[in-house]
Amino acid sequence: MNLPESILYLIVLIFSVVIHEVAHGFAARRNGDETAAMSGRLSLNPVSHIDLFGSIILPGILILTGSRILFGWAKPVPVNVNNFRNQKKGILQVSLAGVLANFGLAIIFGVLSRVGLELGFSNQAVGAMHLIVIVNLVLGFFNLMPIPPLDGSKILFVLIPSRFSFIESFMNKYYLVILIAFIFLLSGSVLEPLVYNSFKILTGISF
Repeated sequence: MNLPESILYLIVLIFSVVIHEVAHGFAARRNGDETAAMSGRLSLNPVSHIDLFGSIILPGILILTGSRILFGWAKPVPVNVNNFRNQKKGILQVSLAGVLANFGLAIIFGVLSRVGLELGFSNQAVGAMHLIVIVNLVLGFFNLMPIPPLDGSKILFVLIPSRFSFIESFMNKYYLVILIAFIFLLSGSVLEPLVYNSFKILTGISF
């Protein structure tokens, strides 16, 4: 990946993670929690959301090391689950909102890329659409992983019976080790097939 491609990737990644977090905030507001709104986190301004490590440093490391799967995150929007009218429902909806926002972007730009040339878009524009699809598929599937603090863990902890609460305690205690191990040891074998197969379905091409 050359420098212009890397810069474009980072721009797409940053705005995709911003949309992910804003979706969380709007879902929280819909369930009765105004914390994100009062904190100014319902804005699409990336300055309000960028996480130095997750939005800049980690993607940069992955680019420099030639990783085929690049991802990152923004600062989580503040959410107070005690304000939810229905706590379980609220947690599920808020956790799924960001993932669905990413998958929604992937679907929209995947479909658009199929007809982009016929609509008069340049090859470069269609290529940018493909990049948006890839980034958002990666973010969507990555955040579905059941590892704290990713959205998948919140969904898992809400759905599992209380007798398995020890799983939540263990994962919350060792989440950093588990997350780093997943990123550098398992993300390729787990995420790559999901991303590549979904990309082919949405765009009709392989890469």
